Amino acid sequence: MLKYQEKQWKEAFFMRSGMTKSEQNLILLEALIPRNERLYIWCYGTDGKKKGSSCPGPLEDALDRAFRGLGGLEKARQYAARPDSGKPLIIGSSIGMQWAVTLEAERENSLFFVIGPVFYQQMDEKKLRESLLRPHTAQHDTGWIGELLAVAAQITVLSYPVFTRYIIMVHNTLTGQQLGLEDLAAGGAEEASIRENPAGKRNRMGVYQAEKALLDMVRQGNINYQSALQYSSGLSHGVPIEGSDPLRPMKTSVIVFTTLVSRAAMEGGLSPEVAYSLGDSYIQTAENSRDSGELAALATAMYHDFIYRVHYLHANPNYSHAIQKCCDYIELSLDRKICAADLAGLVGYTEYYLTEKFKKETGKSVSGYIRDAKIDRARAMLKATDLPVSEIANRLAFNTPNYFIQCFREVVGCTPAQYRKGP
Repeated sequence: MLKYQEKQWKEAFFMRSGMTKSEQNLILLEALIPRNERLYIWCYGTDGKKKGSSCPGPLEDALDRAFRGLGGLEKARQYAARPDSGKPLIIGSSIGMQWAVTLEAERENSLFFVIGPVFYQQMDEKKLRESLLRPHTAQHDTGWIGELLAVAAQITVLSYPVFTRYIIMVHNTLTGQQLGLEDLAAGGAEEASIRENPAGKRNRMGVYQAEKALLDMVRQGNINYQSALQYSSGLSHGVPIEGSDPLRPMKTSVIVFTTLVSRAAMEGGLSPEVAYSLGDSYIQTAENSRDSGELAALATAMYHDFIYRVHYLHANPNYSHAIQKCCDYIELSLDRKICAADLAGLVGYTEYYLTEKFKKETGKSVSGYIRDAKIDRARAMLKATDLPVSEIANRLAFNTPNYFIQCFREVVGCTPAQYRKGP
């Protein structure tokens, strides 16, 4: 980010209605972002009027007009008006330029904040020009196109993992929440197709392991997939193809991913008639898409759809609705401590009645079922990531790494390190 201009930032951005505590914190946060990673923060009213930004001089007008011309402002306003807009959302465009939008709780949704823009990879000037001049690109007037081309070289190029971390930092600063990377609204973590590995190298073995883990989750109908998907996001920039369309690599990556996921779903028990039809529908939608944000959301929806279809196939028909609901809750809550009292409150039973009913239907105690589910998740993490054993123990909310190792040995018959090493 360019050097912070205190007078402009405070007077133009915040002083219009008094600076809130979170906005003061935002100023401090901005100073911590490296200058070579120019990440501008904008403030808009829900009426669409720009209230201020940290973007300097003529660049501010050019980027603001591009944000409007590419349809970003309208998408941000629509999201800000939604009742479920409590998480930051990545907004894409037909040229692969990205922003993120978030709201500040203290402002009661009268304002929203925009972070960006960024490209995930260096854009070729000729391809960018061709894409901008296509009839479908501009949604309103086209006067901004020349201005954007003139400043395109100044737009920050950030890998997806770095951009999302900044988004979460800004959001948490504005709201006081403690969201994680997995909490981005649809269109976030799954935008794997055009991101760059931060080191500029492709960790092919890591990509293969992460891909295998994601497809195994489809085969199993494992609905606790968010953290694995988030981990895989920084490993690959997708299918490395060239073309005049900036969205072509992303479209191709979504299509390939959809094909792999649909095949894994069939291996998990989904009928070919359903899997092929569903996959074809998602592929056609991806091919017709002209917006990177739509493609990211499509990838999210596709993966979620297939996983849940397989999950419901695997649901034990002998489980009552209440016990199945408890099992699903456990699968989605492996990153925190869970107890029988939580589950009892979830389904409206007394703790005693819930534990007896759970044991009768599943054959396991509540604590035993939770332990086994956490160990199953640990096995997937050990094979698909290079996270230290202590970090895996922490992410699965074990009290200590030693206790995690003890539980793992009891269930699997070996230590986590031995399991990772393999036969």
